[in-house]
Amino acid sequence: MEDKILGLHHITAIAGSAQRNYEFYTKVLGLRLVKKTVNFDDPGTYHFYYGDETGTPGSILTFFPWQGIRPGRTGTGMATEIGYSVPLGSLPFWKERFQQFNVKHGAEAERFGERYISFQDPDGLQLNLIEPKNADLRKPWLKDEIAEGVATKGFHSVVLSLKNMDATAAVLADIFGYRFTAQEGSRHRFVTDAIDTANIVDIDVAPNGQQGINAGGTNHHVAFRVKDDAVLMAFREKVRRAGLHITEKIDRNYFYSLYFREPGGVLFEIASDNPGFAVDEAVSELGTHLMLPAQYESSRKQIEEVLPVLSA
Repeated sequence: MEDKILGLHHITAIAGSAQRNYEFYTKVLGLRLVKKTVNFDDPGTYHFYYGDETGTPGSILTFFPWQGIRPGRTGTGMATEIGYSVPLGSLPFWKERFQQFNVKHGAEAERFGERYISFQDPDGLQLNLIEPKNADLRKPWLKDEIAEGVATKGFHSVVLSLKNMDATAAVLADIFGYRFTAQEGSRHRFVTDAIDTANIVDIDVAPNGQQGINAGGTNHHVAFRVKDDAVLMAFREKVRRAGLHITEKIDRNYFYSLYFREPGGVLFEIASDNPGFAVDEAVSELGTHLMLPAQYESSRKQIEEVLPVLSA
């Protein structure tokens, strides 16, 4: 891996019921809960990380499940769709599975030469299952009823909805190293060649679109991947030189982070691969314990009393 942006690291969204969110992503979609921790700024709220066996960057969807939060509004100035890569020929399986579990979904369709199905999670978050043009060789997390030939492989892409794309496209191209490759209608595709999976950002331009409201069922931020925190800090300087305000390095226990709001209004994060999710749990036990940041460990009893109890 080079000292480049290596596609998507993770995407973070907002949910309502923690139990409902957990059941949907682990039981219906078949992802692994790789980390059960708390929101660093609100320790009375869970922070769930779902992904593959080890939480490989590019497979990680995270949630802040705020009990009783009002529904948000998907619109401009935010990430509006999350795309997962699935094996060729697997869409009929997923369509049947969504019918079985009463998941809102659309018919099979095609975009940029790739077949996909759109669906919504219980909070209304918009997702797509996409059969990529090029074979995705990533190893999925498997469940008994979801075989390797149909299981999700990790992210395919993310969609940003913007009123104007020019300044955002400049960030993607000039700072992150993405290149424009195609357009279909209002959608513009940007791809990085630094990695061959989780490497697509689509910008949907809606000049008269309604501004999004960040609450339940919407995406909070999009995190882009770098190999370590040394590269992270090199990108901090690039962002700063572009005239954008960016945070200091933040230790998130499982990666190091920087945050900045790109010109179109989407909150971007740059996150490192190191140290990874096995830093405080064995791989075989990932997601089975409540892991707290050091500053909250002394308050574990009080936090556990406040958090909803999850049933498997």
